Amino acid sequence: MSNAPTLKLGLPASPVVPQSVMGTYRRLKWGLHGACLAVYYALPFLRWDRGPGRPGQAIMLDLANARFHLFGLEIRPQELYYLTVLLVLATVVLVLANALAGRVWCGFFCPQTVWSDLFMLVERRIEGDRRDRLRKLGQPLTARRIGEIALKHALWLIIAAATGGAIMLYFADAPTLVRELLTGTASSAAVMIIAVFTGLTYALAGFGREKVCTYMCPWPRLQGAIWDPEALTVNYRDHRGEERMSVKKAAAARAAGKPAGDCVDCAACVNVCPMGIDIRQGPNIACINCGLCVDACDGTMEKLGRARGLIDYETWTNIERGRTGEARQPARPFRPKVLGLAAAVAAIVAGLAVSVSTRAGYEIAVSHDKSPLGVALSDGRIRNGYEFRLTNSGREPLAIQLTVEGRPGATLAVSAEPGSEAGALPLKADPSDTEKVRVSVFAPDGPTGDIAFVLRDGAGSVVARLAERFHRP
Repeated sequence: MSNAPTLKLGLPASPVVPQSVMGTYRRLKWGLHGACLAVYYALPFLRWDRGPGRPGQAIMLDLANARFHLFGLEIRPQELYYLTVLLVLATVVLVLANALAGRVWCGFFCPQTVWSDLFMLVERRIEGDRRDRLRKLGQPLTARRIGEIALKHALWLIIAAATGGAIMLYFADAPTLVRELLTGTASSAAVMIIAVFTGLTYALAGFGREKVCTYMCPWPRLQGAIWDPEALTVNYRDHRGEERMSVKKAAAARAAGKPAGDCVDCAACVNVCPMGIDIRQGPNIACINCGLCVDACDGTMEKLGRARGLIDYETWTNIERGRTGEARQPARPFRPKVLGLAAAVAAIVAGLAVSVSTRAGYEIAVSHDKSPLGVALSDGRIRNGYEFRLTNSGREPLAIQLTVEGRPGATLAVSAEPGSEAGALPLKADPSDTEKVRVSVFAPDGPTGDIAFVLRDGAGSVVARLAERFHRP
């Protein structure tokens, strides 16, 4: 078998006006698009009880308090490494999907595809299908035509505003924000964010469309590096389709013992393509693997009484086998590359789950005062200052006892003045709150050395041990 073919980038210079088509993949796309839209608009309204005074929204990015709420999970800025892990996981999942079925994410789930399809549906219902819209492109404006254009853009703006508004619902309590928007009492910041995302949706889904997928998105550019000849991608079986000719010419050629392909060059596959490419020219990095050309070609083959699958989800390896007359081999979804990527996904998910399930409901950090490092007292002792930061992400108040080890005779106090020291110091933090406490350590004079702050819970169990330095002036 030969190596991977050169992935071409062939886009038409004229505007892409796709033809509507019905078939298996078109129905699948609408079903998945509907599910994606339902999830997007419904998620902000899911409730989750976190206790009094805390957000009751299941998924919420609380910028004011610097917290991300995901059902029972609360992520703080110092835990942004979870976001890094999720981004790595998403990348590996995309590569895995690519190894199985090429750009299947782009064709069925990508927000740009979902909203572009929705905008094109509105356009088609108002202005007509491909032939009508192409005919109207060169006609002078009439009152009816102006009305169609105005209605189309008005509906586009309504959808875009709903999209931008839904994005904002993830940053604030959804029912409250909807009520404020309807009554005109929403903050100017919320209105501005909604306006920005409304404009982006309107521009990208209404006008950008295939240009966004090809020129703005980095994913197509990676296809040359991760393209897999064993992946099930949309391909044209040229060994069956060529030479292209009409039905009558094909019948005459076959009667004369000459070769004739099944492709009648009807261009249905090109007309329905949302990217405006011709899949018969070979693999193209602009192809989003949506399968609409498969539906269009299968419809033509059915009308002609020929077998479906001239354009189909097929591995490039089998395309090359067909060219040499070899038998088609079943696709291999469980080949080593796929299993390795699946194992990587499972390992990342498992590691993330273990980390989240075993993480403490609090975080304690200590830092030494920068200046002065140590102060000599009149009674001969030395004082060092420290700042403790207690972050309580649980639903119960955090109460711990702080002691110090490694310095004989050391005592603790929240005051910098001697006289209020104790062997143990209580520290507290309310649920979903962060407390900063300045602590002074008093100890007999001696050389600079290491100490350890020991924190115990109410039962006396050690919950943390923090190493620090005790400095002599």
